[in-house]
Amino acid sequence: MEDFIPIFAIFAVFGSITAIIVGPTYFKSRERQEMQATVRAAIDKGQPLPPEVIEALGKEATKNIPSRTRDIRRGIIWLATGIGIAAFSLINELRGVGDDWSDGPNFDSGLLGIAAIPVTIGLAYIVLSFFNKNKD
Repeated sequence: MEDFIPIFAIFAVFGSITAIIVGPTYFKSRERQEMQATVRAAIDKGQPLPPEVIEALGKEATKNIPSRTRDIRRGIIWLATGIGIAAFSLINELRGVGDDWSDGPNFDSGLLGIAAIPVTIGLAYIVLSFFNKNKD
């Protein structure tokens, strides 16, 4: 029984990550299908659509259009995430040095390299915001 604990832990971690990513997408898709079926049924019966429904459908279609503000927000969030990971790595390295400063801190941990990924994504979003012509 103890042999299955690591396997269960791995499945729990990756299953949770998958559920967090796939779950909202699935439910949003299902909601969109139900809304389209309702609109289709109303049109088939010859009933006029209320303006609120048409407005809601229009907002849903234009919701994912990139804008400068959205790009800047995403860029700042990614940049802050990368800076946070880098700060965690540096603080962890400095804390590990202790009282012996003869060798100095060792910044060879892989976290600084990992922190470069969200920093680069954040900088790319910020640069894209300058080229994006869609304004909010």
